[in-house]
Amino acid sequence: MSASGKTRTPGRDALRDSVLGGDLVFLLARANALTLAAANAALAEHGLKARSYSVLALAADGARPTQRELAEFLRLDPSQVVALVDGLEKRHLVERRTDPADRRANVLVATDAGRDLFARAQQAARAVELGLLATVTPEEHERLAGLLRLLAFPD
Repeated sequence: MSASGKTRTPGRDALRDSVLGGDLVFLLARANALTLAAANAALAEHGLKARSYSVLALAADGARPTQRELAEFLRLDPSQVVALVDGLEKRHLVERRTDPADRRANVLVATDAGRDLFARAQQAARAVELGLLATVTPEEHERLAGLLRLLAFPD
């Protein structure tokens, strides 16, 4: 039995202890996959997935991003952002408004319904985060967040 109390097979141990099990790129990708699966499951009850939740979060936060800014920040193709915004707009959760600083561009703003849904979905997302990080201390959680910020925003 492992320290977690689950029965482990030698094959799983061998894979975890392999060279790939210590590869940072692999570990980040695996952690991302596990996190996305858990987040998408929790957000499904709100009709959201991690990507649509991210767009709604930025709109609800008052950041007033353009679609181009969303694409760059979320590291998505602009066409993916258009589809995400269209879906949220059809549900009356966000609105495209003319950017007062550049009348050729639109900014994204959450509606009252969008802010309400975001508040509920954010609770579900936080619960997932706490569940996934249940084995780390608050200090380790803070350190992990800081290290991930360094990787995510190197400039």
